[in-house]
This record gives sequence, C-alpha cells and structure tokens, in this order.
Amino acid sequence: MNKRDLISVGDFSRDDINNIFKLSKKLKKERKGGRTSNLLKGKAIALLFEKPSTRTKISFAVGISELGGYPLFLEPETLQLIRGESIEDLAKVLSGYVHTIVARVKKHETIVSLAKNSTVPIINALSPLEHPCQVISDLFTILENKGRFKGLNLAWIGDGNNVCNSLLLGCALTGVNMKVACPKGYEPALADKAKQLAENSGATIQIIVEPKEAVKNADIIYCDTWISMGMENEAKERLKIFPPYQVNKELAAHAKQDYIFMHCLPAHRGQEVTDEIIDDTKHSIIWHQAENRLHAQKAILIWLLSGRELLTS
Repeated sequence: MNKRDLISVGDFSRDDINNIFKLSKKLKKERKGGRTSNLLKGKAIALLFEKPSTRTKISFAVGISELGGYPLFLEPETLQLIRGESIEDLAKVLSGYVHTIVARVKKHETIVSLAKNSTVPIINALSPLEHPCQVISDLFTILENKGRFKGLNLAWIGDGNNVCNSLLLGCALTGVNMKVACPKGYEPALADKAKQLAENSGATIQIIVEPKEAVKNADIIYCDTWISMGMENEAKERLKIFPPYQVNKELAAHAKQDYIFMHCLPAHRGQEVTDEIIDDTKHSIIWHQAENRLHAQKAILIWLLSGRELLTS
C-alpha cells in the first residue's frame, strides 16, 4: 500500500470519509461495550506538538494505546531541532523509527515538509491553515445527530480560521450547505477551493458578513475562538471587531428549532459564545463532539496504517 497522509480534509475522497465514519461508529460501539482491538499492535506513533493541546493530544494518545500501539511524545524543545536540525532531516530519521507522525505545527509549511520527506504517514493535528482531524470528527458527530448530510445548513460565526477552512472542505465534500459570517478581512483562505469541491456534491458555500443571515434556518451553529493560537498579538484589535459575532440566545433564535450547537473547544465563555448556549442541553452537543475525537482519530490511524480492507471487513 502506498503511503497516505492527512494534511488536508481535501486529501480524502467522499468515499474515504464515509468509510472512516463507518469505522468510527464500529470502534465507538466496541469501546462502549468494553471491547478494544489490537489493529495497531507493535506500531509506534510519534506525537510531535509545537503548540499546546488538550483534546487532540490526549485523544490520540488514548486511541493509540487502545488499539495496541505505542504513543511516543516528542517535545520540540528536547529534540535537535533547537540546535539547527532541519525538519526535512527529522522526517527522514523518524521514518526509520516510527510508523506514523502526528504533528501540530506553527507553520503549515512544516507539515507539508514532513509529508514530503517521510516514508510513513503524516497526520496534521493542527496547522495555521487547517485542522482536518477536528473536522472529520465533527462531520461524524453531525451524522450521528442529524442522520444525514445532504440538505443540512451549517452556519459558521466568527473568524475564518483553520477549523473554518477544514469545515468548508468537509461540508463541500459531504453535501452540507455552509454559510460563513465573518468581518471583512477575516474571510477563510480556502473558500474558493471549497466551492470547487461543492460542484460535485451540490452543496452551497457562501461567505457573508451578517451573522443573522448565516444563522437563518440553520441546522447547525458552529463557532470558535476569536483569537487563535499564534495570534495573541492581535487580541486587542480582534476583541473590538468580533463582539457582533457572539453566539447567544438572540442570534440562535434565527436558527431552526432543533438546531445543534458545536464548538471545537476550548471555549472562551462570554466572548464568542455565552454560557446559556454552551450549557443548553437541548441544543449544545459540544461534549459529545469532543468525545468523538477519540473514535474518529482511531479510525483515521487505522485507515492510514492498515489499508482499506479493514473498513469493509
């Protein structure tokens, strides 16, 4: 089997993603029943994180262990990278030791270089451009809660950041209509790519300014922090610009009565979203969403390491 990477949601076809959803469902059911498999027995997985992480790092570590693999934590400050070793050389060295590299990076170019220079699969655990693991898990969560993709309307409220970019691609692939409401100058970088993908699925992709217009008749409301990691120097300016994009009861009233609220976390309560939205057990599915990171990432690992045949067995 040729090496496969997950750098972008666009690296997977719609069939790939659907098969990963099927495996995620199977793995979740097995875990709930107290059963695990050893599909990654003897596999060493490097976790290279240049940025802080809670959900991604822990869910990968637990998932790898439950599948019989070995998570190897690599802190950049303890590697020879700090003494000038190139990321290209590191990729080649690690390829001789581990079976997959999961990396959270400060520059998107780093994850691209890792993929280009490694002989083992590379998984993007977040870059400034995309967060594919988050979004594949989110789509699995939407499917569990809504039972379908086609015809659903998703409203993204706030900054057109890396999660927004990946979600645009994921919605375009699966047929979910997506409206992004963001201030001018904060539009997502991958909107045009998403529109091209949407031509095959029939999804509509729109980038607008007005939050209420985006939320109107929405099945899903999704938001994220206004200040992503690495943008702390923009905090003062962003906190002036983004308050009209807060998800609150007034805004959510424009959505469908059975809408679901999603947030990739961590949430900054009182900024991008209010407590009453996060804690509304009728609509908020954020804890369900966070849990599914474990199941979906286990499926991604199996898909990349073990081949397609496991998904249909």
